[in-house]
Amino acid sequence: MAYTLTILGCHSATPRLGANPTAQHLVMRERHFLIDCGEGTQIELKRHNIKAQRIDHILISHLHGDHFFGLLGLLSSFHLLDRGKPLHIYAPDGLRDILRTTFRHSNTWLSYPLEYHPLRFDEPELIYEDEKLSITSVPLKHSVPACGFVFREKKHPRKLNVEAVHQLQIPVYAYHRIKQGFDWVSDDGHLVSNELLTYDGAQSRSYAFCSDTAFCPAIIPAIQGVDLLYHEATFLQSDALLASKTQHSTAVEAARIAQEAEVKQLLLGHFSARYPDAQLFKEEAKNIFSQVQLARDGQVIEIK
Repeated sequence: MAYTLTILGCHSATPRLGANPTAQHLVMRERHFLIDCGEGTQIELKRHNIKAQRIDHILISHLHGDHFFGLLGLLSSFHLLDRGKPLHIYAPDGLRDILRTTFRHSNTWLSYPLEYHPLRFDEPELIYEDEKLSITSVPLKHSVPACGFVFREKKHPRKLNVEAVHQLQIPVYAYHRIKQGFDWVSDDGHLVSNELLTYDGAQSRSYAFCSDTAFCPAIIPAIQGVDLLYHEATFLQSDALLASKTQHSTAVEAARIAQEAEVKQLLLGHFSARYPDAQLFKEEAKNIFSQVQLARDGQVIEIK
């Protein structure tokens, strides 16, 4: 089942040729999510053949321009394409005022409803849940209020042992309960253990997005054990004082978070343009956490 993350942009501050500001497209259990929306995001969606109209949920981590300046253009394009279904936006409450003011002065009235979900910044909060997955916001430590996001699949149903249920002549109407983990009791009262009727279901997967933030151990309980952690690494350790001053992280600090949270994989991003070679971030992080890779624009990652 598709569970893919497309990096539309993974660089900090201003956009540059071949270096787009933050935006990600996540597909999880047939749901499409856009995480942040830096300048040029809708062009990158087209470049990578992603159908933007499938996106029903947009999450904006904070209100620095390199994380949301592409949103107005995308929302306007949805309107011009006659979108009708609702679009859910999870963001700091101030974004609502920014959008309303812009649309009012441009005499733009969207063809679809916008559903706002203001983020809170004092503690983690469940912001989305359905029968297949949940999303929790996680307050970060930055110069403006900011949140990370943790996506977790819910437990998959067990897989039916077709040979066993046929051999025992179990009726089809009972299959659903059996896949939910229930034993089977025949008409004559004979109990058959669920373990004999099913196999383990697919393993649930998880993804955490944490950008922008200074070193923040408080996020560790919320991201514990995720399959993939995207964590900003704006600076190298030689600029640790600058990282602290600007409320960003170094690659070493990101690796320390990954190690303490016991995540499976670490994906570094939000690189500063001051460094000519991004491999330096990976080299520093690997001294602490071995399972690390660098984000790059256009990268598609299957989360396993």
